[in-house]
Amino acid sequence: MDSLSYLNGTNAEYVEALYQSYQQDPNSVDFGWQKFFEGFDFGRGADAGNIASEAPEHFLKEINVLNLINGYRQRGHLFTKTNPVRERRKHLPTLAIENFGLAENDLETVFNSSVELGIGPAKLKDIVAFLEQTYCGPIGVEYKYLRTPEVLSWLEQKMETEHNTPKLSLDEKKRVLKKLNEAVVFESFLGTKFLGQKRFSLEGAEALIPALDSVIEKGADLGIEEFVLGMAHRGRLNVLANIMQKSYKDIFAEFEGKSYNPETPFGGDVKYHLGYSTDVTTNKGKNVHLSLCPNPSHLETVNGVVEGMSRSKIDFKYGGDNSRLAPILIHGDASVAGQGIVYEVIQMAGLDGYKTGGTIHLVINNQIGFTTNYKDARSSTYCTDIAKVTLSPVFHVNGDDVEALVYAINLAMEYRQKYRNDVFIDILCYRRYGHNESDEPKFTQPLLYKAIEKHPNPLKIYVEQLIKEGKLDADGAKNLEKEFKAHLQKCLDEAKEYSAGLNDVKFGGAWADMRLATAKDFDQSPDTSVKKTTLLEIAKRIATLPSNKKFFRKIEKLFEERLKMATSTHVFDWAMGEQLAYGTLLSEGKRVRVSGQDVKRGTFSHRHAVLTLEDSEEEYTPLNHISDQQAPFDIYNSHLSEYGVLGFEYGYAMANPNALTIWEAQFGDFFNGAQIVVDQYVASAETKWQRENGLVMLLPHGYEGQGPEHSSARIERFMELCADYNMQITNCTTPANFFHALRRQFKRDFRKPLVVFSPKSLLRHPLCVSPLDEFTSGGFKEVIDDVNVKPAKVKRVVFCSGKIYYDLLEAQKNNKNEEVALVRVEQLYPTPVAQMEAVYKKYTHAEDVVWVQEEPENMGAWPYLLRRLRKTTLSAIDVISRKESSSTATGYAKQHATQQAYIISTTFEIPVNNDIKKTVAKATKKTVNID
Repeated sequence: MDSLSYLNGTNAEYVEALYQSYQQDPNSVDFGWQKFFEGFDFGRGADAGNIASEAPEHFLKEINVLNLINGYRQRGHLFTKTNPVRERRKHLPTLAIENFGLAENDLETVFNSSVELGIGPAKLKDIVAFLEQTYCGPIGVEYKYLRTPEVLSWLEQKMETEHNTPKLSLDEKKRVLKKLNEAVVFESFLGTKFLGQKRFSLEGAEALIPALDSVIEKGADLGIEEFVLGMAHRGRLNVLANIMQKSYKDIFAEFEGKSYNPETPFGGDVKYHLGYSTDVTTNKGKNVHLSLCPNPSHLETVNGVVEGMSRSKIDFKYGGDNSRLAPILIHGDASVAGQGIVYEVIQMAGLDGYKTGGTIHLVINNQIGFTTNYKDARSSTYCTDIAKVTLSPVFHVNGDDVEALVYAINLAMEYRQKYRNDVFIDILCYRRYGHNESDEPKFTQPLLYKAIEKHPNPLKIYVEQLIKEGKLDADGAKNLEKEFKAHLQKCLDEAKEYSAGLNDVKFGGAWADMRLATAKDFDQSPDTSVKKTTLLEIAKRIATLPSNKKFFRKIEKLFEERLKMATSTHVFDWAMGEQLAYGTLLSEGKRVRVSGQDVKRGTFSHRHAVLTLEDSEEEYTPLNHISDQQAPFDIYNSHLSEYGVLGFEYGYAMANPNALTIWEAQFGDFFNGAQIVVDQYVASAETKWQRENGLVMLLPHGYEGQGPEHSSARIERFMELCADYNMQITNCTTPANFFHALRRQFKRDFRKPLVVFSPKSLLRHPLCVSPLDEFTSGGFKEVIDDVNVKPAKVKRVVFCSGKIYYDLLEAQKNNKNEEVALVRVEQLYPTPVAQMEAVYKKYTHAEDVVWVQEEPENMGAWPYLLRRLRKTTLSAIDVISRKESSSTATGYAKQHATQQAYIISTTFEIPVNNDIKKTVAKATKKTVNID
């Protein structure tokens, strides 16, 4: 019910008038008044007279009691008993009855307003006791900012019926005790057996384990078949052991260093970053699959990956039914408040292309970040205030009260399943040691850690509670602890004799048919051609607009041109080459997903994969109208996020190798907003975690005078990350080669990320087209030789990549130069050294060999190639480029043109002339100027 504080000065006559209106038509008065009059009628009985006949003072106090009830519902969370180790901050005004126009002598008075709580007329003292228990106990709830009355009523009914107080059966209490015992004893055991080793203990927050155990049980009862979890390092080993059921022996073997095997190609990772998946059976016999996503130390980075994995599984495994899978994200208090990625990911919650049906967010609130006090870690009242962005309820729970936490997480699970929205649980706890076990927290928080030292662990607190309740005796608790310690010791003894080497890497689930790649796999690309009749039929389908729909005239003209490519010219531009790659894959049953900023139309207005009708908001997607048997084509304009969305798409591809998953940056250099995902996942996941991924990144790249931020997609940053055949880097020059590069992702039984430095001006370059036969034969070409020269006449061999080739080609033709061969390196990594050497060997009269690039000398592919080629027959290679620079490009158009002209003229050893100036000007003009 909305606040009624504005009623304090009202009079009985005014309220009587409202009441008369309500009796004639309840909908004629505000929702809050409706609820009040309903309760008032119920409390007074059917035979009561009119309101004016009531004592005005008592009636106004009835309103004050309603305000009191609403005050507890709105602000009760500020006055809870949720902090286990220190006093809560003071908030004013308090919930004292005097602040609501009531007094101590009203405590024995019966008020009808308590009908609002579902308890009938009651004395004020009983109403206050009810509200204190429900809203100011070990659970505090923020929910009144939710905007749907039905949701508010549901939450209030759930919480007030149970007084927000758990009522666990004896069997449930035993289960909670068992899991809490496992959590506490496991940490203690690690601390004594592996003294000084980092483990990022869960101590102080061990109640998380029975809470997760309970939500799996509850979720299974509500139809959940799978949970995908993401968390940072704190408590991860405990979750792996006691929730994910990773064997204690394996974990101990990792502490002992047994998992290292010098014969494997994997670098591995620290034990508290590793992922795991398993199947568990609930107490009621229901099977649930659990996946814990591997994560780096970069807190919250895993969030987008988990959401992407979840959406992928929902799409492929559960037919779009998000009631059967739920993501769980476990945050830290400092990171959930401080890391911007949290906001980027939360904003996806309601977006069609990214929603997963609601995420359960658990915050391990240690009230400290490394050494930073919580007061210095945020401006907001709570670390969870970001929940208000998606109107998600927040349960603040005392981490020492394990039953309260179990109750809260089960209610959160019910809410998620019913309303498909995010929900947060803020577990107020503490960190028994420093940031890691060798860190001294008393340097920065001496008073807090004096209190923590004396504070009993959650197991001891719960055992004492159960003994008081008569549900357990002291000997029973000791035996439980003793037996589990003995089990852990047995596992440790076995681990010392055990080798958990990583010799046999096996893929399971959707990845069962995949394998690890070898160096030989990259010697030559497979055949990715498509039959001529099939290709042309698909081309016609995707270029034909329905006659019963009205499109913008420019769109109709564009599609008429595309239809000509399919029916007469049989020469395809970049946009059609891309769409044909998608269309052929869709026809082969491979789902395609494209996401990123403005991808439906394309930043440079070239793709037009989704068309909006001229006279409505209706959308038409040609790629979804190829045939009835085709796979779906999904394309989504993302919100303005790189970090979150790239993480999401990486997770989407991580969960399933049988879809082409593409993320496109608006401009290539914008990927640097997601550099963490590139470094920690795209480039290194296979080396660290043995996880393959077939994600495609499209990064528009090319120097066309658009300034430092819209020229370079930072080829050098990707090249420096390349090793162990970890990813593929391409800078294609033809639509057909781009077509084959995309199709190649599916034509091998392994997966590697593909980074494509895609064009801008080439999208409309008249020479950047491909004839039909380049699509219907062969495959991706790592190197393309110069067919315009005769090897015997060539004195200089130029290797280049991407858009610069067309600038050089024009100069070659204009000057009728037959002494310079232009060889295109279409794949920068794995670098096709053998093919490059073979081509170079053809030019027996060549006097020198150079690498030509648009980027400054310290950028682009050159720094990598200089190192890579130093022990080959191309070791004498030199470079022609812009001079080294701390900025990617100049912001001055004239300086850009001068630099570009210098590169071209130096390549051919000719002076800068008008032809070269025209070439540069044309390339600059062809790019759509978008910022």
